[in-house]
Amino acid sequence: MAGIKAADRAYPPPLAEASTVSAEVLDADGQLLRAFATPEGRWRLQTKTADVDPQFVRMLVAYEDQRFFEHRGVDPWALMRAAYQFATHGRIVSGASTLSMQVARLIEPREGRSFGAKLRQLVRAAQIERRLSKAEILDLYLTHAPYGGNLEGVRAASLAYFGKEPRRLTVSEAALLVALPQLPERRRPDRYLKAAEVARQRVLERMAVSAVIGEGEAERAASFAVPTRRLQLPAFAAHLAEAALRKEPKVMQHRTTLRRPIQKGLETVAREAAARFGRKVSIAMVMADARTGEIVGEVGSADYFDASRSGWIDMTRMPRSPGSTLKPFIYGLAFEEGLVSQETIIEDRPADFFGYRPRNFDMTYQGDVSIRQALQLSLNVPAVRLLHAVGPSRLMMRFRRAEVRPILPPNEAPGLAIGLGGLGINLKDLVQLYAALANRGKPVRLGDGIQGEPGSVEGEPLLDSVATWQIADILSGVLPPKGAVQRGIAYKTGTSYGYRDAWSVGFDGRYVLGVWVGRPDNGAVPGLTGYGTAAPILFEGFAKSGVAITPLPRAPAGAVRIAQSQLPISQRRFSLNASGLVSASIREAAPQIVYPPEGARVELGVDTAGSPMPLVLKLQGGRAPFRWLANGKPLAETSRRRVNQWVPDGAGFSTLTVIDAAGRAATVRVFLN
Repeated sequence: MAGIKAADRAYPPPLAEASTVSAEVLDADGQLLRAFATPEGRWRLQTKTADVDPQFVRMLVAYEDQRFFEHRGVDPWALMRAAYQFATHGRIVSGASTLSMQVARLIEPREGRSFGAKLRQLVRAAQIERRLSKAEILDLYLTHAPYGGNLEGVRAASLAYFGKEPRRLTVSEAALLVALPQLPERRRPDRYLKAAEVARQRVLERMAVSAVIGEGEAERAASFAVPTRRLQLPAFAAHLAEAALRKEPKVMQHRTTLRRPIQKGLETVAREAAARFGRKVSIAMVMADARTGEIVGEVGSADYFDASRSGWIDMTRMPRSPGSTLKPFIYGLAFEEGLVSQETIIEDRPADFFGYRPRNFDMTYQGDVSIRQALQLSLNVPAVRLLHAVGPSRLMMRFRRAEVRPILPPNEAPGLAIGLGGLGINLKDLVQLYAALANRGKPVRLGDGIQGEPGSVEGEPLLDSVATWQIADILSGVLPPKGAVQRGIAYKTGTSYGYRDAWSVGFDGRYVLGVWVGRPDNGAVPGLTGYGTAAPILFEGFAKSGVAITPLPRAPAGAVRIAQSQLPISQRRFSLNASGLVSASIREAAPQIVYPPEGARVELGVDTAGSPMPLVLKLQGGRAPFRWLANGKPLAETSRRRVNQWVPDGAGFSTLTVIDAAGRAATVRVFLN
C-alpha cells in the first residue's frame, strides 16, 4: 500500500489529458446541433452516466466487472479466475481487467501486452480509485471506450450507429454497445457484420446480463438486425457553430438559442430548394421569436460544404439590396402621420421626382389604386410618392429606433431610391425590422444565436400600434405563392435590381421568418424574383419548422378600416403638388382634444330614467369636417363643429380619436366611472 501511495505521488495518472473531448454546440433544449472532432481527429463526446440508458450501465457492469462497486480498482477474484483458466487451458480464456483498469488503459494507452504493462495498469487503476468516485470512473469509461475508427465513447457510437442519443436504448442496441469496445476494429458492424452479431450474442447469453434484462429478452433482442452503416454525426447550424467556437475556443459546450427541430426543418427546405435552382445559387434563412428576440433557426447557406455555392459564406450577415421589402415601413409612416388610409386612392402612373423616374417591376402601370392594393401589389411609383411625402431621412431615423443601420452608398444622403432597395441591409437586420411589426410596433433586438443578449429596445416604437396593425392587416391579405397554402401569416417580397437578390419576410403573432435567395458573388440569376422564388421557400419554411401559427395581434383602439366614401375629403385621394408636398393646403394647427384630457377620470352621469348621459367632446385646431372614433368605432357621422357628444356603452378605459379633413389625428385615453 505504501508503494502505491508513493507511486501515486510521483507518477499521477494523466487525468487532465483525459479531459480532452469534442467541442459541442447545443440548442436551447440541450440537444446536440454539431460536434467537432478533437485535435487528433477523434469523435469523443463528453458522456456522464445520466446521459445513458440505466439498463445499458447495468448490462455493462454485469458483463465487464460484476464487482465494480465493491473492489478498489483490482478484483482479486477475477485475477485468480483468469490465472486458473490460463494454467489449465494454456491460453487466456477470460480477462481480469476491471472497468477501472480499462479506464487506466484508455487514458494512458500501453504499447504492448507485457507483464510490466499489466502491472502498470494495476497501479494506475488503484491510483484512479483513490482520486475518483465510482460514478466519475464510469463517466470516463463511457467517454473514452473505443468503438472503431475514430469513434470514442458511448454517445458518439450511439449517434453513429443508431442516429440517436443513448438515453433510451433497446436491449439489442445496448448489447452491441457493450460488446464493441473489447475488439472495436474487428467488430465494427459497418465492416464486419458477422463478428458484430456474434459479439452481441455473447453479451446477451452471459448469465449476469440475462439477470439484468429479464427472461426471454435475449432471444427477442437477438432477432433485431445489427446496423450495417455508420451515420454522420449531427452537423446543424454550421455557420453559427463555427462562430461559437471562434468566440470561445476553450469552451467545450456552447449553448445556443436555436431549436433543433426548427433548424433541421429550415436546413432541409434550403437544401432541397437550392437543388432546384442549380449551381452557384445559395439560400439564407433566419427565424426569430418576435417577443424575446431569440433566433430559433438560422441557415447561413444552402450547404456549408458545397464549394460551388460558396457555402462557407454566411449570407445572413452579408449586406445586400433589399428590393421592395422596406416598403411596408414607408406606408407605416404615412399611416402614422394621417396622410392615407387603406382605401385612399393613389396614382400609379409615370412620375418624375426631380429627375428620379421610378418604374414598376413589370414596366406597366395600374392607374388609380387604393393604398391597400398598392402595397399588396408592391407597386413602385406609389411607394416613392409616399416616401417623398414622409421623407427618406425620417424613414432612416425610424430604422435606427430598431437599432438597424442600413448601408448607404458612399457620401450620399438618403434619397428616394432607398424605398426600392437603393441601400444595403443584411437578412438578420431585415428580420429585426419585421420583428417590430409582429410585436405591435415595439422594436426588439435579435440576439446572435449564441450569447448575445436579445430583448426589447428601449425608447420610442418603430411605428405606433395603429399603423403597425394597418400594415399587418394589408400584408396578411397578400395571396400565397402558387401551390402554397394560406397559413395566416403576413408577408412581403422583394427583388433587387438585375435579378441579384430575391427576398421574402413573413410573420405571424410571434415568429418572423426571413428568406434570401441569390448568388454570394452578387451575380445575376435570370428569372429570380421575390414572389416566385423566395416566397414559396418562406411558406415551406413555416410549414417544416414545426412552429404552430400564432394569430396576428387584434386591432388596437382606433385601428379600423374605413370605406373610401366615409374617409375625410383629404384622405380620399393622395396627391403631391409641384413642390412635393401633400396637395391640400394646411394652415390650421393639428387637431387637439381638450376635453376630456388625456388620462382623465370622468364620472358618468345618468338621466332620470337611469340611462347614461352623453359625454361632451371638445377639440381645438384642425380642419373641418371631423370624424370621431370611440374605442375604434366611428361615431354616426362627420361634423364641422368642434364640440360633439358621445354616449359611452359602459365604465372602464376608453380611447377617443378625432381625424380632421387633412388626415391628422389626435387621441386621448380616459377612464369612465
